[in-house]
Amino acid sequence: MDKSTYKERIGKLIQEIRVSRGMTQADLAKELSTSQSAVNRIEKGAQNISLEMVARIGDVLSSEIVSLNSTRRSNFRVHGGRELNGNITVNTSKNAAVGLLCASLLNKGTTTLRQVAHIEEVNRIIEVLQSIGVKITWLNNNDLEIVPPRTLDLDKMDLTAAKKTRTIIMFLGPLLHQYNNFKLPFAGGCSIGERTVEPHLIGLRHFGINVEAGKDGFFHANVTKNNDKQKTVLLTERGDTVTENVIMAAALFDGETIIRNASPNYMVQDVCFFLEKLGVEINGIGTTTLRIRGKKIINKKIEYSPSEDPIEAMSFIAAAIVTNSEITIKRAPIEFLEIELAILTNMGLNYEITPEYKAKNNQTRLVDLSIKKSHLVAAKDKLHSMPFPGVNMDNLPFLGLIATMATGRTLVHDWSYENRAIYFTELSKLGAKIDLIDMHRVYITGPTKWKPADLISPPALRPSVVVLLAMLAADGTSVLRDIYSINRGYEELANRLNTLGANIETYQEL
Repeated sequence: MDKSTYKERIGKLIQEIRVSRGMTQADLAKELSTSQSAVNRIEKGAQNISLEMVARIGDVLSSEIVSLNSTRRSNFRVHGGRELNGNITVNTSKNAAVGLLCASLLNKGTTTLRQVAHIEEVNRIIEVLQSIGVKITWLNNNDLEIVPPRTLDLDKMDLTAAKKTRTIIMFLGPLLHQYNNFKLPFAGGCSIGERTVEPHLIGLRHFGINVEAGKDGFFHANVTKNNDKQKTVLLTERGDTVTENVIMAAALFDGETIIRNASPNYMVQDVCFFLEKLGVEINGIGTTTLRIRGKKIINKKIEYSPSEDPIEAMSFIAAAIVTNSEITIKRAPIEFLEIELAILTNMGLNYEITPEYKAKNNQTRLVDLSIKKSHLVAAKDKLHSMPFPGVNMDNLPFLGLIATMATGRTLVHDWSYENRAIYFTELSKLGAKIDLIDMHRVYITGPTKWKPADLISPPALRPSVVVLLAMLAADGTSVLRDIYSINRGYEELANRLNTLGANIETYQEL
């Protein structure tokens, strides 16, 4: 291929992605600090373009224009020991976004989701949806317009993207009313031990679906309709995704569904609020018993704003504490942080809190939190997660990190995942005193004098962020390699921490 042809192909690709994002040439030019005529020449293949410019365009369009080497991995170089200060605003929830993307399959009309984070987990679900015929366009940088086709083409599903996310299991609920037979690949996600899908299948069987795990790496679903007008579903596990799956199945059931032992967690509530706007009647939101009256057909043009992410808010709380800093965390969803803050208050945390105000969904309660310097003591009771309104299982790793700064010994019991507690031992490489009792329990003795280290990122989202935050506290330069796990759940985390005074460089190597 000659150079001119290559430039034309790159230009055409840039143009296609730009248009799909709802951007004009002028919009792109403004983001790149260049002229519209230059953008026009680039898209026509009439201008030499450097790899640096290609990368800049890719960043603006949130798309990798050219993959130079599939073996390249992104890493962080962390210059630690700096005190953080300033304000940071919590982004909308990753877990809510992926649930809402799945729920959009219930709607035959156009769905617009406002302020969705550009993260890998969201990108994977978008890739799956696009591959089966859903038209998805980024609007105004962080808004998503979702237009379903008349018929989904499940045979064309992007299996590579689907196998990278556990969220694919939540396609069962929306699809069981639309197909008699279909298959989905086995779910992926974080490497934190085996997690059974049986609770999903037990709950969904009430709607006539039977799922078998094939030796070909697929779940094979067969659906038998029945004429029941009322269903009572007792969930054997109060799981978030399990509850969402059953709720989505109930949304297209032309009758009443009662769900007992439902999770009332934040992402479940967001899916419920979204479905209410679509005309589904739901009573009991925020409790463990839901009463849902579904609709046989949902066809409505809708806009919805997911709520803010309590786990991200907890990440910033931990960042402030571990670096002995004072920062203000804006738009924190207090309803899903109250237990964690109560525990930290008993450990000696000082903070200020504003009066509550509503999120853009007009439901979720938000506050601004100002974290102050504090002298912490170890929690008297063990730290462990519980279903909402207890400590969120995704917040437990951050409480463990905070425990490293407390005087005394803390027992952390991470019972919910088979292997995740093991990742606390990574902190010992940075100077923390960690005693592993078994794969679920560790003793953490503080306070910690942090030291820099060169580590590979754990293959799980929250433990990876915990290691990154510890590196912020360590005087000197640390390296965190292969940060894909972090990018799955956080948008521009390094850059956002840098606005608070951190010094984190992102680089790639073979």
